[in-house]
Amino acid sequence: MNDTICAIATSQGVGAIAIVRVSGEEAIEIVNSIFKGKDLTKVASHTINYGHIVDNNEIIDEVLVSVMKSPKTFTTEDVVEINTHGGIAPTNRVLELLLEKGCRLAEPGEFTKRAFLNGRIDLLEAEAVMDMIDSKTETQRKMAANQIDGKTSNLINELRDDMVQIISNINVNIDYPEYDDVDIITNDLLIPKITKLKEKIKRILKESENGKIIKEGIKTSIIGRPNVGKSSLLNALLQEDKAIVTNIAGTTRDIVEGQISINGILLNMIDTAGIRETEDIIEAIGVEKSLKIMDEADLILFMLNNNEELSKDIKELLEKISNKKYLILINKIDLDSKLDRNELKVDKDKIIELSITENKGIDELKEKIVELFNLNELETKNPTYLSNSRSISILKRCLNRVEDIEKALKEDMPIDMIELDIKSIWEELGTINGSTYEEELLDEMFSRFCLGK
Repeated sequence: MNDTICAIATSQGVGAIAIVRVSGEEAIEIVNSIFKGKDLTKVASHTINYGHIVDNNEIIDEVLVSVMKSPKTFTTEDVVEINTHGGIAPTNRVLELLLEKGCRLAEPGEFTKRAFLNGRIDLLEAEAVMDMIDSKTETQRKMAANQIDGKTSNLINELRDDMVQIISNINVNIDYPEYDDVDIITNDLLIPKITKLKEKIKRILKESENGKIIKEGIKTSIIGRPNVGKSSLLNALLQEDKAIVTNIAGTTRDIVEGQISINGILLNMIDTAGIRETEDIIEAIGVEKSLKIMDEADLILFMLNNNEELSKDIKELLEKISNKKYLILINKIDLDSKLDRNELKVDKDKIIELSITENKGIDELKEKIVELFNLNELETKNPTYLSNSRSISILKRCLNRVEDIEKALKEDMPIDMIELDIKSIWEELGTINGSTYEEELLDEMFSRFCLGK
């Protein structure tokens, strides 16, 4: 990390301004060598300086240059940001000059990686930087802001502090058994401490389900037979003609996707091919995809036709979704009813009657989704959750190991052996916020960042 890196930090394209970012020991000196204006090596830190970028006395662009000196910068190194006009040609020419003068082109996420390695932020805060960039709703933004601010990291730090206390108590007993004023740690005294730790982890994991919903949205599949109105429902929710709608059965042969936001939570809507037996090879592939998507969905909107009797295959599918989150939508209530509601072996509170052509029932559907996922509560809370799969999977492993320790204590396993297991879990928890880490993990994680961040 001794070299000086540079990259374009704004999206490529035509705009009012673009920013070229430079970080490293020689950042100020290198930029100063192509800058005509004040001597940047002598200006005060955190100042903006007007001038021109020049190459052999040729003016490349009129710029504003921000100079931020170590250690009070994002990377804790000297950082210079060149604000150029937002054309592709001037921005690329400034970048080329920097590379000619000794900078190295930054790898994706390398500025944030340096901030982590230099102790400016932890791993959870680093991941939240990309979450902030990717955020599409106000709730996603709030959650990312809390994670950047370190509030989510505090959840993990508190767990590790609890474990340090347990380890310290055990060590005092093992190393200084002669001290009379030290409480003797027995299995019976240790079990409540481990149980309390287990419950804390469980609570964090439970709340992290909300975090995953906020970050990734709710994968919502619209399922039903051909011509029940699935594509019409998708179009009504998106308020655009996303899916082709006809009276011909089997019009939708592949999945059609779209997104809507309800109470700050994204619904990733998937309109699937109508489920029926068919000899059409392409339609059959679409039906197979529909069944697969139904299994993977967080929410199933199962549509029925008020004008059709309930078929045997639909009854079988309704049994399959009983253990998932679902809503039953009976469409075309403006037509004569042939559907016997008594045949529906589902929670009657989850049945919504629609007439998409008359715009009836859409608002009720949205309200039911809010109720089903407690979205009102999520919107009003200040979200502080683990939200990425990496952290959640590590915490789940730690929970399993804590439960094993609890069981071992009840079976009178020696405390000195228990101590080794607790230390190992403490180290694994550290991989969530980067207190302990492997270089391969960092390379993989930061490679997903955008260039210049």
